[in-house]
Amino acid sequence: MKDLLIITPPFTQLNTPYPASAYIKGFLNTKGISSYQMDLGIEVILQLFSKEGLQKIFLKIIDLKTVSENSQRIFALKEDYISTIGQVILFLQNKNSTLARQICSMNFLPEASRFNQLDDLEYSFGNMGLQDKAKHLATLYLEDISDYIVENIDADFGFSRYAERIGQSANSFDELYLKLIGEKSFIDDFTLKILEKKLDQIQPKLVCFSVPFPGNLYSAFKCAQFIKLNFPNIKVAMGGGFPNTELRELKDKRVFEFFDFITLDDGELPLELLFENVFHSEQIKESQFKRTFLLQNGEVVYKNNSTRSDYKQAFVGTPDYSDLKLDSYISVIEIANPMHSLWSDGRWNKLTMAHGCYWGKCTFCDISLDYIKIYEPISAKILVDRMEELISQTGESGFHFVDEAAPPALMREVALEILRRNLVVTWWANIRFEKSFTRDLCFLLKISGCIAVSGGLEVASDRLLKLIDKGVSVEQVAQVTRNFTEAGVMVHAYLMYGYPTQTIQETVDSLEMVRQLFEMGILQSGFWHQFAMTAHSPIGKNPEEFGVTPILKEINFAHNDIDFTDETGIDHNQFSFGLKKSLFNYMHGINFELPLKDWFDFRIPKTSIDSNYIHDCLLEVDNFEFKGNTKLLFLAKNPQIENYTKTKKGNSFEFSQLTFHLKTNILKIELQKEKSDWFQKIISENPLENPKKITLQQLKNNFEENFEDFELFWFSKPMQKLKENGVILSV
Repeated sequence: MKDLLIITPPFTQLNTPYPASAYIKGFLNTKGISSYQMDLGIEVILQLFSKEGLQKIFLKIIDLKTVSENSQRIFALKEDYISTIGQVILFLQNKNSTLARQICSMNFLPEASRFNQLDDLEYSFGNMGLQDKAKHLATLYLEDISDYIVENIDADFGFSRYAERIGQSANSFDELYLKLIGEKSFIDDFTLKILEKKLDQIQPKLVCFSVPFPGNLYSAFKCAQFIKLNFPNIKVAMGGGFPNTELRELKDKRVFEFFDFITLDDGELPLELLFENVFHSEQIKESQFKRTFLLQNGEVVYKNNSTRSDYKQAFVGTPDYSDLKLDSYISVIEIANPMHSLWSDGRWNKLTMAHGCYWGKCTFCDISLDYIKIYEPISAKILVDRMEELISQTGESGFHFVDEAAPPALMREVALEILRRNLVVTWWANIRFEKSFTRDLCFLLKISGCIAVSGGLEVASDRLLKLIDKGVSVEQVAQVTRNFTEAGVMVHAYLMYGYPTQTIQETVDSLEMVRQLFEMGILQSGFWHQFAMTAHSPIGKNPEEFGVTPILKEINFAHNDIDFTDETGIDHNQFSFGLKKSLFNYMHGINFELPLKDWFDFRIPKTSIDSNYIHDCLLEVDNFEFKGNTKLLFLAKNPQIENYTKTKKGNSFEFSQLTFHLKTNILKIELQKEKSDWFQKIISENPLENPKKITLQQLKNNFEENFEDFELFWFSKPMQKLKENGVILSV
């Protein structure tokens, strides 16, 4: 028995649990509140994609005369699907790696329409290993089955969403309500049987649904309905990303036929107060709530009468992944997009470096909401403590920092803390393309385990970037992406089209900027999405300032995305296919020479961007600027020393050759012996483990106690060589 049951409803990710329930469980641990968590989505998927699950799918009677040719083929091959599904799932769970050779033999898996794209297999995966090819083929196999389910069994099914359309911009509760009081779906049968078994086992008094996306909403309501009908003594609550952004203007009383409470924003304190109300109501004179909707005297009320403050991030505990079936998640590779493969392949522990966004100005973003507005970083020591706890608990050393934008200064301190502790971890994060990301900082992040960053280039136009208040320019983005790429860190850019007042010329010019970034090799991955106006962004709150007219609707349920008309009158949808097709080519390093007009089936203007624009952004003059407050890191230890004498015109000079053994190469420099001795002493006195870093000014002062002309030494060829190879970093 547990006090609380925390559920992530179907569906989110196949390869790793959505972290919200682990965060909540970690907090509850600090309060001594017993809880159990489950990812209902992965449990449903594993039952659906099993021998018994496929047998149920193919027992559903279909009219073979009216279904698609693809469904006819899959049905004809049903025995092959049933016999192979168990082994394929084990392979995708990394429990049956030898099956890769069978899968890649191309005569093991039944193939339907998803395999029509195999002409590109060697092109997309030629440089990748056997395991990745097999994962991609197994993913196509699962997607064929999914297509069959969608066409013939349950049209709302999707691997990472269920009935998403109903949850998107559902200003009225009517459509969702009608579906909920209708017949159970095929997926519902799987979901509710698993839920019932878990409720009997855990016997909670409070069930909490964390609903991050529109594609989780229907299942959360269906589960809550089942609990109300069959376990009426259990209280049911909802929180998470969807209510935080969509349900802030909730009015419909029917929602509370399913849920007793709906909480907004940070969930720790609201949930603690719900626990006190449910478990200790007889001891409470007046019920206290934090940012909670409930039904009172037959009316929807929003109660925020607690005077207690939300918990600081240092005191919410370490996320706790116990209870989750971590070895049961499946890794898939849907498309050959390197960043998307990180999302869907492998198990990642999820953490945040800071609550909120340190920039908090982008005009398309929900900067008025607490999850963006309230910025609170966590100390590097606490973060790395939590990383070590999670490694111990989960056995996984991969981390995805899910910040809106990880702060560069904190990333630096986290990297240093990782290196101090000699931790071997792999991590990636979302960033802003700040000028703070110098070559040296990018290299430091790389050697600490950073493998990738993603950031918003958005509309690659300086006018529109200013209108967005992004705080970056295209030139700055180019330089930062170059710095990361040269350090060996993959860069993914989020790209946007259709921003208010964006002209056709600006769309074409943005594409040209993106083309050049890929052609220069400083961007490895990207994704175009069309601008959407949200109610809590500066544009949504003041649309007239951005040249758009909102199409307003009465709100009694969800409210976030707002339909609008743009004063330009441009149909931005027409650009979608061409932008995405060109990007696919650029990510594969081909067709840079094609004119931009070839990607579209309608006339577009020529780009106004010079063909060397990005190239010229990367041109640099030698920078011999002296910044005294720069902190220095000496990464190489114990160089091998060889002393020798040089004679010139009858005069003898003592020299030392310092040999540094780096991970991938050997570096040799020559210094005068007395300067070599001084430099070795500096390295030994300033190890990486020392939290107090020497500054460039301190180094200069120390040098000039013994020698003259520090600048001549610091910018000499041997020292430049050390700096260029990462032996000395300035951060």
